[in-house]
Order: sequence, then structure tokens, then C-alpha cells
Amino acid sequence: MTRNVLFVCTGNIDRSPTAEALLKTKEGFDVRSAGTWSDAPTRISEDLIDWADSILVMEEEHKEAILSMKPEAEAKITVLHVPNMYLRGDPELIRTLKAKLSSHLDVEW
Repeated sequence: MTRNVLFVCTGNIDRSPTAEALLKTKEGFDVRSAGTWSDAPTRISEDLIDWADSILVMEEEHKEAILSMKPEAEAKITVLHVPNMYLRGDPELIRTLKAKLSSHLDVEW
């Protein structure tokens, strides 16, 4: 069974697309990413929130943005605590994400 996973950061430019690309290499997951900013390439929406089985956000502010749209989504949100200090594909970001995804999604690298 495929698990729908949504990654959310602020601009959907660096952190969440990197996480999306990483998890797309694993079987059993349908993966998307979005941002909370109004000008994000893919902006968080109620449809995306409803689609997701798990929503992994980079910071607490992203969780709050989702909850302001759809409070009943709280049970499927996990805060990864990945600060906005990385560029897309940064090797340190990839190492950090792999460690966090291993524990939160039971994924092996």
C-alpha cells in the first residue's frame, strides 16, 4: 500500500523539494511538497492536506500555517525541526533529512 507524504517548508524552493526528491527514490511512497508562502511554486492547500497520509513540516511555523487552514490535520503533522539555512541539494541537508526520515518514516538509506 502506498503512503502519501507531503513535505512543507516556507518557499517550496530548497528544503521540501530536497526531501521530496529523496523520498521519491523509495518504494511505497507517493510524495509531494509545498510551501506556506503565497508565492511558493506549489502552495499548501486544503486539497494537498486532505491528500496526505503524513505531513512532514520543516518548522513549527509550517505546522501552524496548516492548522490555521485545517485544524483537524494535526494528527498527521510531524515537525522535523530543519532550519531555513540550506540550499536545495545541500549535502548537509540531505544527511539531516535522511536521519530524520529514517526515524519518522522507518526508511533505510
